Amino acid sequence: MHNKLPYLGFGLGLRKEHYTDILETQPAVDWFEVLSENYLVPGGKPLYYLDKIHAHYPMVMHGVSLSIGSSDPLNMGYLKQLKALSKRIDAHWISDHLCWTGLNGINAHDLLPLPYTEEAINHVAERIQQVQDFLGRQILMENVSSYITYAQSGDMTEWEFFTEVCERADCLMLLDINNIYVSAVNHEFKPEDYLNSVPIERVQQYHLAGHSDYQNYVIDTHDHPIVPAVWQLYEKAVARFGEVSTMIERDDNIPPLEEVMQELDQVRALANKIQTQQDEKVVKS
Repeated sequence: MHNKLPYLGFGLGLRKEHYTDILETQPAVDWFEVLSENYLVPGGKPLYYLDKIHAHYPMVMHGVSLSIGSSDPLNMGYLKQLKALSKRIDAHWISDHLCWTGLNGINAHDLLPLPYTEEAINHVAERIQQVQDFLGRQILMENVSSYITYAQSGDMTEWEFFTEVCERADCLMLLDINNIYVSAVNHEFKPEDYLNSVPIERVQQYHLAGHSDYQNYVIDTHDHPIVPAVWQLYEKAVARFGEVSTMIERDDNIPPLEEVMQELDQVRALANKIQTQQDEKVVKS
């Protein structure tokens, strides 16, 4: 049964470029999201800094290796490592992507979209349930950005597929606002239709990020500041979903911590403004 997880506020993706500054300045970040695969090691600097930073901040885990949509068997060794890491840092939740990343043991090193079919829904929902049973907790599934469509998808939309998977598996959603925008441009749908269709009670976290715009198509690169269109979409998300833990991803062309903090402050201010407006509407009505 669905249980709403705690609201953590406004966070950042933990990146090695910022380790020292975080420990020295202890910035006003509410929480950090760690890339699970970076810390599935027996020792060394990553774990040293992870433990130090965890002493001051709540953390959640975000992975790229679950390959929940693949027909390969689930990697139980990987799941055991995830479970151990989640205990080590008291992870508030664990997330991964609604995609597949390889076949026959070969990793494509990409987050590949799924066909929107009844067969795929059943396959993925069953695998998510197996993962949740093993981990002993609900997990979050994230919508990926996509650049292709499958003929088999028929008339089903991405958000219908995403919703049905999460309902059947009884898992939660990590809504990547930037990915919704990227896919909307690439596949020519209205991003608002996506936001207005997924169930409010399933949405546990947002990702915000920048992307690269090539005029005819957009690629999710996480190497730029958030663009105006994604800011506007985030406003609409806050107005519909209320308080949802929000964080910024930056994976390339990483600026100093102070610069990322300025962007996070903008996110916090915008969310608070929209939330206040919503509260005022309720009072007036």
